[in-house]
Amino acid sequence: MAEKKKKRAAPRVKMVTVAKGLKVPRGKESQLRKKPGSSNVGKYKKVGKKEFCGPSGKASAGSYPVNSAKRCRAALAYAHNAPNPAGIKACVKRKCKGKIKKYSKKSK
Repeated sequence: MAEKKKKRAAPRVKMVTVAKGLKVPRGKESQLRKKPGSSNVGKYKKVGKKEFCGPSGKASAGSYPVNSAKRCRAALAYAHNAPNPAGIKACVKRKCKGKIKKYSKKSK
């Protein structure tokens, strides 16, 4: 009798959640953190995938969250660390229209 060879299934790659709706293979998360302007990738697990401006500035997905007014201002302040700061600023202005106010100095 000929023995039947069992087919082995390909090993499953464990996925890590970087943000809500955004999963990457285990190990790639640390590679994403090494990109310029992407040191906090994976620290905002409860923020939705569409609430980030990192990819607009050529930084990793999951960086520069803009789901609150405070984070919008922080993204503008830290945009200079991204490979393309103008992309981050444009994304923040587009996504945070009603969240942040423009402050101007009053003339005396």
